[in-house]
Amino acid sequence: MIATINPATEEVLAEYPSMSQSDIERILDAAYRDFADWRRSPMLDRSRFMLRAAALLRERKAEYGVLVAREMGKPLAQAMAEIEKSAWVCDFYAANAEGYLQPEEIDMDGAKGMVVFEPLGLVLGVMPWNFPFWQVFRFAVPALMAGNGAIVKHSPNVTGCAIAIESVFRDAGFPENIYRTLHIELQDVDTLTGAVIAHPCVQAVSVTGSTAAGRAVATRAGRALKRSVMELGGNDPYIVLDDADLEKAVAVCAAARLLNSGQSCIAAKRFIVHRSVRRRFEELLLVRMLGAITGDPFDPATEVGPIARADLRMELHRQVSRSVTQGATLLCGGTLPEGKGYFYPPTILSDVTKGMAAYGEETFGPVATVIEAANDDEAVAIANDSEYGLGSAVFSADHGRALAVASRLETGNCFINAMVKSDPRLPFGGVKHSGYGRELSSYGIREFANIRSLYFG
Repeated sequence: MIATINPATEEVLAEYPSMSQSDIERILDAAYRDFADWRRSPMLDRSRFMLRAAALLRERKAEYGVLVAREMGKPLAQAMAEIEKSAWVCDFYAANAEGYLQPEEIDMDGAKGMVVFEPLGLVLGVMPWNFPFWQVFRFAVPALMAGNGAIVKHSPNVTGCAIAIESVFRDAGFPENIYRTLHIELQDVDTLTGAVIAHPCVQAVSVTGSTAAGRAVATRAGRALKRSVMELGGNDPYIVLDDADLEKAVAVCAAARLLNSGQSCIAAKRFIVHRSVRRRFEELLLVRMLGAITGDPFDPATEVGPIARADLRMELHRQVSRSVTQGATLLCGGTLPEGKGYFYPPTILSDVTKGMAAYGEETFGPVATVIEAANDDEAVAIANDSEYGLGSAVFSADHGRALAVASRLETGNCFINAMVKSDPRLPFGGVKHSGYGRELSSYGIREFANIRSLYFG
């Protein structure tokens, strides 16, 4: 059985039966049968079903928002915003998928070449708990609109969300088995996920999760010669230059660190601040972090909910404690609250230097790391001194200067005077240990297409 636990109260919410290998094989066979017809379905039908999925998400936004808040602790307002964003990506691809997949004609010295984008087959999505609806829709919507089938192995602690998502696609009119969820217990994940990847009906894999999880899945995908997209961990640098509007920078930086209680691969994690403005930045950040209310996800005043699981909170606390032992200065937070729930207070670590846990490791929670830089060159060097390369941000009153810094950062994206967000209109992904491949926009839908060349002599 798979149990889900409310991280704010530690109560068991529900128990669900897990699936055996024979259960999974039956699902894959049924999904592939539906795929055989779905791949030939008119784009108009796909768009119509996807628009209905968006409408159902909006109709059920309050219900699903409560489910997200209960299963992983996201503040309710943020949970409902996540449902709305999931509906947006449905609308977006319903409107744009056909254009993104239009054949491309190429002049071949008087003959004609053509590039067509065709479905691959079933695509496995290994999805995380931190955005239990958005991450799934971000993967599944373009995969389905490209004519593929989608199989999702979701995180066990958000099994209720996984079931709800499956019902959205089915209720919207999609073929019964073209989108299916696999319920796998933690101890069986490695074995059964490996069997799914090796299954001949599965042609590609998409992972959103930790670098360790991505490495394990990518190894199996590579062994099976299956295409893969990896959106993995991050230790995003936010560079604050000496000409930045500090009040605005702090407001954006704090929001980017506290969103989803800091549990995001693209959360702001390392604040690399010019020496001349560091102290003032820290003063403003301290006021903002101390003012962030931690508590019940259903209280409208709450900005920071609990960490999703007990083990994740303990790992975060160990990282903070190790950093302090290594010489970091604790400006606020850094203690385990008493009572029920996996809460962790907004925390600031200052005087962080290379070699400390908070310098090089991804901290998945409301912990801000402040690192001083003497100038632009040192800021870039510190930002790039990481195994990760997902998101980044630069704050400066001079857009030319900000762009010059941004162009030197080894990341998949950079936002100037703004927080990093995934957006259906822009490709999303990272480099280095943050993964490879892209999601969203035209690039994301083509990741799971057979890009086939035709020649007319």
